[in-house]
Amino acid sequence: MKYTKEEVLQYIKEEDVKFVRLAFCDVFGRQKNVSVMADELSRAFRYGIAIDGSAIAGFGDETHSDLLLHPDPETLALLPWRPEHGRVVRMYSYITYPDGRPFECDTRAMLKNAIDFAESKGYSFFFGAEQEFYLFKLDEDGEPTGVPYDRAGYMDLAPEDRGENVRREICLTLEQMGIRPESSHHEEGPGQNEIDFRYADPLTAADQAMTFQTVVKTVAHRNGLYADFSAKPLRDAPGNGFHINVSVRPCEGDGAFDRVIAGILAHTPEMTAFLNPTEASYLRLGKNKAPGFVSWSGENRSQLIRIPAAEAEYRRIELRSADPSANPYLAFSLIIYAALDGIENGLPLPAPSDINLFTADENTLEGYRRLPGTLAGACAAASADDFIRRHVPAEILGIYCGGK
Repeated sequence: MKYTKEEVLQYIKEEDVKFVRLAFCDVFGRQKNVSVMADELSRAFRYGIAIDGSAIAGFGDETHSDLLLHPDPETLALLPWRPEHGRVVRMYSYITYPDGRPFECDTRAMLKNAIDFAESKGYSFFFGAEQEFYLFKLDEDGEPTGVPYDRAGYMDLAPEDRGENVRREICLTLEQMGIRPESSHHEEGPGQNEIDFRYADPLTAADQAMTFQTVVKTVAHRNGLYADFSAKPLRDAPGNGFHINVSVRPCEGDGAFDRVIAGILAHTPEMTAFLNPTEASYLRLGKNKAPGFVSWSGENRSQLIRIPAAEAEYRRIELRSADPSANPYLAFSLIIYAALDGIENGLPLPAPSDINLFTADENTLEGYRRLPGTLAGACAAASADDFIRRHVPAEILGIYCGGK
């Protein structure tokens, strides 16, 4: 349910809400928040709540440090794990300067601009997120041990799958927050899990991806565990993927769907610095079903883009290279612009790669463009690319790649 400001203020009064978390994220997608008392919410809606941007990496220095958070009432959600008396709610926020100018490093606003641009061209996008995570045991001091919670494999059952009850609690908590998980299961790695969501508009899907990580970490901690979303938690086990499912409407006739695929394929190497923003990301790519080449196919999980079996409006694109360390607002923005570039410029779709690229010989692989193999290589590709410079603010590009 999406609320108006008036409905939020009424909800606050009727439901004994005492604290309001105004949530946002830094440019790397790390969630932040400031809590205000419920009676401060009217002021927050009208004027915004001030924060010190200089204390957040990439948000500026001490000379121009004041920023304002403006809560988005449509994102109101109760935090079910907080006390019943004196309840706590959360809203995501936009960020501005004190004079009202949009803040360049507000990636949520960046995604909103991408959505508006797509709609001005007559297209609506929908995203579905699949994020994998590991559950690790904690030591007596509550610190992660790096020891997996279980040794189960793909879609195993309890008792081998010890994460079953944790996933159940995560799904029920998400439902209480108005988010509807679609499925959950044990993944291939020891202690590795996955929970998938229904499709949503891009902004809602990105908000849900952020909320998901918070809920998983909270529920894991309540169960004496540590949830790890990093790209490669265990060197000799599969990494964590962030598979991004994309559909576009209208996209029937005249090869529009093919051009969407072509656009995303054409720009993914240069987008890789933002889809895979850590050094560990490049230990994952090219191994254990994580793609290493620019390719696509049907139901083939060795490819960068997989097209799951579906018809008409249910056709979708699954981009398989990203990992959960990516900022979903930034990632979804770039995917939208890449898809639109493919449509508007009639980019040709290469032939599908109906082979297993993980077992192909070197002569075969020489015919494919490779994804960057290091973070430095990904940043070099991004910094030199006109598409990236058009759609990523210079401030964000500098934060990601200035020192690399």
